Amino acid sequence: GVVPTLVQAVQKKLEKAKNASMPYAEAMGTWRRFSPYYTERHLKFRDALRTFLAKELRPFAKKWDDEATLPTRDLDKRLADGGIIACLVAAEKGIGDLLRKHDIKLPGGIQAEDFDYFMQLIFNEELKVGVDGCSGLGAGYFGGQSIGLPPLLKFGTPEMIEKYAVPVLKGEKRICLAISEPYAGSDVAQIKTTATPTADGGWLVTGTKKWITGGMVADYFTTLCRTEKHGTVMLLVERDDGTTLSPKPIKTSYSPAAGTSLVTYYNAYVPPERLIGKVGDGFKQTMANFNFERWMMIVSGNRHARLVVEECMRWALSRRVFGKALIQQPVIRYKLAEMAAAVEAVHSMLEDLTYQMCNMTPAEINKHLAGTIALLKYKQTRAATVVADNSCQIFGGRAITQSGMGYVVEKFQKSFKFQAILGGSEEIMADFAIRQAMRKVENMPARL
Repeated sequence: GVVPTLVQAVQKKLEKAKNASMPYAEAMGTWRRFSPYYTERHLKFRDALRTFLAKELRPFAKKWDDEATLPTRDLDKRLADGGIIACLVAAEKGIGDLLRKHDIKLPGGIQAEDFDYFMQLIFNEELKVGVDGCSGLGAGYFGGQSIGLPPLLKFGTPEMIEKYAVPVLKGEKRICLAISEPYAGSDVAQIKTTATPTADGGWLVTGTKKWITGGMVADYFTTLCRTEKHGTVMLLVERDDGTTLSPKPIKTSYSPAAGTSLVTYYNAYVPPERLIGKVGDGFKQTMANFNFERWMMIVSGNRHARLVVEECMRWALSRRVFGKALIQQPVIRYKLAEMAAAVEAVHSMLEDLTYQMCNMTPAEINKHLAGTIALLKYKQTRAATVVADNSCQIFGGRAITQSGMGYVVEKFQKSFKFQAILGGSEEIMADFAIRQAMRKVENMPARL
């Protein structure tokens, strides 16, 4: 009949478009023939990473995301054996000796000493592709660990790192970061979770943490606390049977596969050996982590937006409206151009920012680039808003349908605003960026 014939024709065009290379689909832009930033090692790393994730993760990502499948020890072990978990922190200073000591290898035979911020950029981009744009799944499987582990590696003792970080790198344990609270989001200084010293030098932790990514499956919680007399402290709190530490699931816009949780501490005991860094330095340690967390969010968020641009390009080539292909409509080409321009602008600034990071120490990055990172995070989430609006109009009803051809766009609609809130809201990022920039102006007539 006529209907099956039309369906077959559409499917044939979709398949042809699916196999075609789309403009602006790759992170470096298909128009860019030469780059001052990427070496053969970077390209080799990207190929190895993409091959591994295409086999182990991407074919199952949508199903796991839809079914709210939490990560298993078996999958964690496979990811660890593939070097994926180590990549989350491979840019950390001195990590190479630790990885070699425990025979933990990175994809593509890359050595940790060669793992610069462009490697980290490639990793976060490919991870977003590997989870097929399923942000809930990506956050639960990797996001919590990527922000929970660095404070331990940066400020923990060698003994702590051996005992608690290595099992995470091997896929035997999981870790997350517990900072935000019901009444303290971007305003971290207002946290109320309290650590009380004990006679043996340990701590008793009481309070509540909220929106903790990966908390439902974490074994360790890197937790920021206030104290009565000693300022703030960062403590590694271990999961128990629920008696003193109880995570409960929070339903958010994206998949419960994120393991987002409300974590309640009831006099949770933390022995002296699990103090991360120095007493009184908890807030400073948190801030040291924030700039890198925000940078990673920029990378991941812009790659997700690019995935959506790619889907829109494919759909515009295959979909017919009013007797001709959607791509032949001027308004559609305008929307595609607006999206591509927004994504490419963010990426160009991101590459320049990343190059600066590659030539600075972490202390210099925190001193000189904090405002720029905040500004780009703001810009990226504004660009994502343009992509969300335009892609929804291009896909129409399919953009709000969970199955079928528009699912990448549908999932983007439910998750892109996370980027504008987590790690510092848009408004706070924009304000912080300008205040940081104005600090360099001599003879300021007003105090900001």
